[in-house]
Amino acid sequence: MTLADVARAAGMSRTTASLVLSGRGDEMRIAEASQERIRLVAAELGYRPNMLSAGLRSGTSRTIGFISDTVATSQLAGDMIKGSLEGARRHGHLLFIGEYEGDESERERLIDAMLDRRVDGVIMASMFTRERRVPTALAGGNVVLLNALPDRGSNGVRAILPDELDAGRRAARLLLDLGHRRIHLIGAGPTTADVPRDTVAGHERLEGILGELTTAGLSPASGRMLSIWLPVDGWKATSDLIASGVRSGAIIAFNDRIAFGAYQAIAEAGLRVPQDFSVVSFDDHQLAGWVHPGLTTFAIPHFDLGLRAVELLLDPDADSGVHRIPLPLRNRGSVAAPNDP
Repeated sequence: MTLADVARAAGMSRTTASLVLSGRGDEMRIAEASQERIRLVAAELGYRPNMLSAGLRSGTSRTIGFISDTVATSQLAGDMIKGSLEGARRHGHLLFIGEYEGDESERERLIDAMLDRRVDGVIMASMFTRERRVPTALAGGNVVLLNALPDRGSNGVRAILPDELDAGRRAARLLLDLGHRRIHLIGAGPTTADVPRDTVAGHERLEGILGELTTAGLSPASGRMLSIWLPVDGWKATSDLIASGVRSGAIIAFNDRIAFGAYQAIAEAGLRVPQDFSVVSFDDHQLAGWVHPGLTTFAIPHFDLGLRAVELLLDPDADSGVHRIPLPLRNRGSVAAPNDP
């Protein structure tokens, strides 16, 4: 079944049928009744456009490459792929997904495979926010870094990532507005130098927290920098805090896993959340709504990040540089006004 067959059966010219079936009917001001007739005839005849030929004529393959380190196999960040898939669908594109899991030779092979297939652009995604250099094969091409900052040698690159700086400010402000003045940091702090190496999110969260506290004329009541952000590390740090004589106040945990450990340490000490300690965190882990009380946390907008990455990639007028998406607050039951303000 060819385009000429559709045009003939609809009683239209081949050009008119082509414009309608390529989605340009409204642009070319073709009557809606004519468009509907062509689409109906095409459906009845089972016509399928030749996408390869269409791509050659339009200069686009209608495909996007998505290359990640460990996003595809991560439960936490899988929504970045879902968002990118939705963005591709909205724009009539397909998404080719590849993952290299730290193997640089595999990354280069995936890039070559995407370019061989003439993708319209490539999204380079990271599970954890970090600095990335655009691979040489993609330099000067249509590329967007997803959840990554371009390094100093990557000029004019577009990047999309969570606004961790803003989230840090808002976490501190949430506690300050409730009346807290003794705020303890677990994961990073108390100074800007006390951050795990290569942790972009940690640096930005801490900068936002310290900036907001400084504006309020305060400093952290304490800070415990952790090189690993797992529940057992949060448990140990919080246990040490309580053992030092601190029995109340507010805790900003630098991720939800730390916060889960803090919950356990607080309970073991015979104390309660939020009656004794308010706890606020970041990430919105799957268990954040299941712990009791539910953990108040700033969610990483994985789906929106993926969706926005596609929009940036396909927008020829998009500004270069870093684009940020706010972290929505999941306000649950772990924060309250202090009993002894």
